[in-house]
Amino acid sequence: MELATRLKTMQESATIAMSRKSRELKSQGKDVISLSLGEPDFHTPQFIKDAAVKAMENNFTTYTPVPGYDDLRQAISDKFKRDNGLDYGIDQIVVSTGAKQSIANVVLSLVDEGDEVIIPAPYWVSYIEIVRMAGGVPIIVKAGIESDFKITGDQLANAITAKTKLMIFSSPCNPSGSVYSKTELQSLAKVLINNSHVTVISDEIYEHINFGSRHQSLGQFEEIKEQVVTVNGVSKAWAMTGWRLGYIGASSKIAAACSKIQGQFTSGTSSITQKASIAALKADPAVLKDMLTAFHKRRDLVLGMLNNIEGVKTNVPEGAFYVFPDVSYFYGKSFGGITINDANDLAMYLLNEALVAIVTGEAFGDKNCIRISYAASEETLIDAMNRIKIALEKLS
Repeated sequence: MELATRLKTMQESATIAMSRKSRELKSQGKDVISLSLGEPDFHTPQFIKDAAVKAMENNFTTYTPVPGYDDLRQAISDKFKRDNGLDYGIDQIVVSTGAKQSIANVVLSLVDEGDEVIIPAPYWVSYIEIVRMAGGVPIIVKAGIESDFKITGDQLANAITAKTKLMIFSSPCNPSGSVYSKTELQSLAKVLINNSHVTVISDEIYEHINFGSRHQSLGQFEEIKEQVVTVNGVSKAWAMTGWRLGYIGASSKIAAACSKIQGQFTSGTSSITQKASIAALKADPAVLKDMLTAFHKRRDLVLGMLNNIEGVKTNVPEGAFYVFPDVSYFYGKSFGGITINDANDLAMYLLNEALVAIVTGEAFGDKNCIRISYAASEETLIDAMNRIKIALEKLS
C-alpha cells in the first residue's frame, strides 16, 4: 500500500513529537520534566463545567449547525465588540474544533496551487504544513531576537508580490511571546491598504495572556477590515484545550467558504463544548487575573534563571506562556561524545542529559532558538531551569 505523496512531505508537529518522546522516557521510569506543549496547567473554571453539565441535562446532545449555534455566535460577536472593538455579525463567524481547524479552513478557502503565503518567523509550527497541504508556497520573513521577533511594515512590503494571497501571524506570538503594539500593527495595515489582494489571518488565541498594555487586533483598522480574518478560541485563556473550540470573524464571503469546507470535513463542533463556551465568552476577562498573575510571575522566574546561564540570550516576551531564548552560543560545543550542531541537537541533548523536554526553534523557523513553555508550577520550573543550567555548563 502506498500512502499519499502529501504525507511523505508533511512534517510531524515538533511539539507533539517531543511530547511523545518525553512520554516514552517517562514510561521507562525516567523523571522527565516536559516543557514542550502549549497547554495551561490550570483547570477549566467551574462555572464553565457547570454550563456543560446543564447543556447535557437539557439534551443538547445532537448534531449542531456547521458554523455553530446562533447564541454562541452572538456571544462571539459580543466578545469581539467588547474586547477588540471589532464588528462581526453572526453570519461572519464560524465556529470550529479549535483554532487550528479555523486556520486550515481559511487557508483551504483562499489558497490555490502556487499562491504565496507570507509567514513571519518565528511562527507556529502548523502554519507551514497547512499552507503546503493547500498547495501554497510559504514565504518566510525573518524577525530575530534583536527586533523582539516582530516584522516591520517595510519587511512586509518587500515580501509582497503579485502572487501573494495570504499572510499568517500571531500576536501574542507562539513561540516567542512577542506582542505587536497598535503602532506596529498600523505599520502593517498601511502596507495592506495598498495591497488589497492580500488577506491576513490574525491568530489571537493568546489574547488574554498579555502582560503589557491592552491587546490590539489588526482588524481594528477600518480600511483593511475586509482583508483581515481574526482567529481566536477558548483553549488557552480559559484552560479548555480538551474542549476543542476555535472561531473566526471574517468577511461574509470567507465565512461562508469556511462553513462549506467544514461541512465536508467535521460538520459542527460538539454541542456540549459550544454551550460551555458561551459561559466563557460572556464572562468578564477580569476573572482571569489570578491565572495571568501566575503566568507573569513564572515568566520572570524563568527569564531570571536563564539570564544566569552564560551564553543564553533572551528577549522579554509580553504575552503567551513561552520564552524563546537564542542558544546559538552552544553550537559546536560537546559533552560525553555528543556535539551540538544545531537547535535540534540541543533539544535532544537537554532531553537525554537534563531530562527536560523543550522544542527546537527550527520547528518554528528560527535555527538559533529553543522554545520553553512555562505552563508549569514554579517548583517544577525551578527544577527544570537548574537541570538545564547544569547540562549547558557541561558543554565546552
